[in-house]
Amino acid sequence: MSTVSPVTRSPALHGRDAEQDTLLRLLDGARTGYGGATLLTGAPGTGKTAMLDFAVEHAGDFVVLRARGTESESRLPCAGLHGLLRPVMDRLPALPPAQAAVLAEALELGAAGSGLALPAAVLNLLGVVGRPVLACVDDVHHLDEPSREALFFAARRLAGEPITLLFAADDTAVVPDDIPALPLGGLTDEACRRLIDDLAPPELTEDLRTPLMELACGNPLAVGELIGSLRPEQLTGAAAPPETLPQGGRLWRAYAQRLARLPGDTARLLLLLAADPDLDMLTLVRATEPECALTVLEPAERAGVIVRVAGDRYDFRERAMRPVVYTGASLARRRAAHRLLAGVLEHDHQRLRRAWHRAAALDGSGERLAVELAAAAAAAAGSHGGHPAPFLAFERAAELTAHGDVRAARLAAAANRAWQAGLPQRARSLLARLHSLTVSEEVRGQAELIHGSLELRSGKTGSARDELLAAAEWLLGHDRGQAVRALIRASEASYLAGDNHRFLATAQRAAALRRPDDPAATQLMFEYLAGTAATFRGRHREAADPLRRVVELADSVHSPSVLAWAGAASLLLGDDAQALRLSTRAVETARVQGAVSMLPQVLDFVIQAEVWMGRYGSVTANAIEGLRLAQESGQLNSAAQHLAWLAMTAAVEGDEETCRIRAGSAIELAGAHDLGIAGALSNWALAHLDLAAGRHADAAKRLRATARINGTNGHLVVRVIATPHFVEAAVRTGGRKQAEAALRVLDRWVGSTRSPDRLALAARCHALLAAPDDAEDLFRSALDLHHQGFSEFETARTQLLFGSALRRNRRPGAAREHLHSALETFERFGARLWVEQTRTELRGAGEAVRSPRPRAAEKLTAQQFQIARIVAEGATNREVAARLFLSPRTVEHHLRNIFTKLDIRSRVELVRLLS
Repeated sequence: MSTVSPVTRSPALHGRDAEQDTLLRLLDGARTGYGGATLLTGAPGTGKTAMLDFAVEHAGDFVVLRARGTESESRLPCAGLHGLLRPVMDRLPALPPAQAAVLAEALELGAAGSGLALPAAVLNLLGVVGRPVLACVDDVHHLDEPSREALFFAARRLAGEPITLLFAADDTAVVPDDIPALPLGGLTDEACRRLIDDLAPPELTEDLRTPLMELACGNPLAVGELIGSLRPEQLTGAAAPPETLPQGGRLWRAYAQRLARLPGDTARLLLLLAADPDLDMLTLVRATEPECALTVLEPAERAGVIVRVAGDRYDFRERAMRPVVYTGASLARRRAAHRLLAGVLEHDHQRLRRAWHRAAALDGSGERLAVELAAAAAAAAGSHGGHPAPFLAFERAAELTAHGDVRAARLAAAANRAWQAGLPQRARSLLARLHSLTVSEEVRGQAELIHGSLELRSGKTGSARDELLAAAEWLLGHDRGQAVRALIRASEASYLAGDNHRFLATAQRAAALRRPDDPAATQLMFEYLAGTAATFRGRHREAADPLRRVVELADSVHSPSVLAWAGAASLLLGDDAQALRLSTRAVETARVQGAVSMLPQVLDFVIQAEVWMGRYGSVTANAIEGLRLAQESGQLNSAAQHLAWLAMTAAVEGDEETCRIRAGSAIELAGAHDLGIAGALSNWALAHLDLAAGRHADAAKRLRATARINGTNGHLVVRVIATPHFVEAAVRTGGRKQAEAALRVLDRWVGSTRSPDRLALAARCHALLAAPDDAEDLFRSALDLHHQGFSEFETARTQLLFGSALRRNRRPGAAREHLHSALETFERFGARLWVEQTRTELRGAGEAVRSPRPRAAEKLTAQQFQIARIVAEGATNREVAARLFLSPRTVEHHLRNIFTKLDIRSRVELVRLLS
């Protein structure tokens, strides 16, 4: 079987690599006399015509024939053959006279005749052209019957012929089973992103990209039409993203044509499904009595318009069809549908849906409906996932409200719920509508709090801090809890920037507002600020009581952000297991509440606990999820931190290329958004990489940068927690005094905790700075503490340093004991550079050590070996990409190079080489 080089694929057809390979193989077969046929099937807009264009583009040495079936000509016998074969009619004399006559009569008079004469003549004409032939027929299901049957006859008899026949048909069309089918489904998210990159203007933001992808549902035509329909105010964020496909567009018309063929009763039931996506079968049956809903919907099922899902409900096969059904109905029919649904939604848990349908039906006075809808939205447990989303309900309530201040309050509530649901652009567009209204101080403060929170996650930290401080001023006289929340977020902006001075000033400002009767959540926030501020001043004993109080109060709160702060307090106290429990609870609470916007932040606290515990596999998984969620919701500041954590895990694994890419991206974002924490974490990751590679001077230089507070790479917290790495690097490069000064700061914090992991790291630092006679006891003390803690990885690092010291002191036997333990751990973690360091030390201690790689794999780079190892375990390219945070295309590129270097052709051979 011939193979296809990926370089021949079309870059514009994203996500269609396998399909392109199939077409290229068909063309290659026809060139060598082994023809074939394929039937491309798919929903409207999935790219069937684009695939035919691709085949034509790569058939330069072929005679290319093209035709398209149309409904208007479907009753004209042989019209399809006439359109397809006219360019080669000059070859008729090469046919037997009887066949030539039959074919000429069919094309000139539409006389199809009967029997094999016409189909055989078509096949023979294609065979006598003199060169390979590519015949493409689009919308073959609309072709007239004689033409369609003749071409299908030919398609079944192409063996030994230099002919490729390609057909394209809608996925609902009736087509032969005996012609190979090539179905075109929706594009993957990765392919959609690449397509958007090709088509979108440069100013398209990430938080606009996400709703476009969700609305397009992987349909390439939908992507193109949606991008083409964007208005300038949508690109700037002043208006909400599109909610439906462009009316009158190709895809809209294609769906409308399908719907127009359905009976009226079926269309009426589809309108109910369009009006309420959560409509279950029991409620649908009640709404349509005495008719049988299942019977009425049968024509839609047969037409492929809808499919049964989840056993108890119907849903549209193409989600984009829902608004076509809804908008295509008259206003009177839509109101009637909503009124009917409101009447059958009687249960308490259906309160929001019932109020929504009553408001849509205008079933009462606008003010009364607005009150009912806003109350139901306020009581809704989640911010996202059900119908209607609470932010939509608040928005509709605002539209029904005449009083300006009440209307503004409901718009602000809608913006807040949209932000919580991870829809920042929708939140901004709702806030923009407040500019035309006269609003109270309280509403202004709420709006400033929301806007400041948006800026905190996606803008510059300085701007976010100023907006949040202003929000606190507006809210103080109206809602102390929200005012304190604004202050704590302002302090978070200073923390992210690495601006310790402004953090302390904000904490002091908040402390003056404390009251003994504050609710638990507000008390927790005050205690958190007090304990954190004391920690940052180096007053660790003073910090302990408020931080412990934070943890005690955590059991009585249910806010994801407040729980995350409790997790942070546990980290400062050195209780990593407690921190992991609280931050994991914060993640679970955010998921239950639909607080999508909170997930990237609370996952960050989970990651911090896991880093201390040495759970780097979990760190990678959580950081990949956090990065994805941050990118989808336009939270670039959170994305920077997750990129930094992914750089750290790459450094642990010794993957230099990936570490530098991730760290570089995080540092770039840090510079643009004043994120000292992300820049410092990235430099720490790069320093870890330098240490693992034996570049101690480079590591020391990077870590000195984290101590500066006048740049985007400096941060107090990172400076302290990276001290063990800095001491190790500084001792090797003559920076003893700086190492001792840094260790004194670490000692003050570590001494206030009961964390064996932190105490072990401090003891290791003292061992590195101690005289040889004293170092051994300090190393042993560090190892004893490590064994009481969680981090196996840092235990191995201490064993490596201890073994190295013993070797230099000419005690090779004792050194080998610790080095072997370290080697076993590093190999289990896949920490390639640390494995190499340990093996070098073992060889220095007099032990011959085999390379962990098979000899053939030594030709590969670190990243290539990592990819090869994962592939050999059975992972697909997409699974490898997800694990290593690479694109599937990059993995494919590396895999081709791996196969070339190792002179192999298959994954089976790769498994054999690496086993």
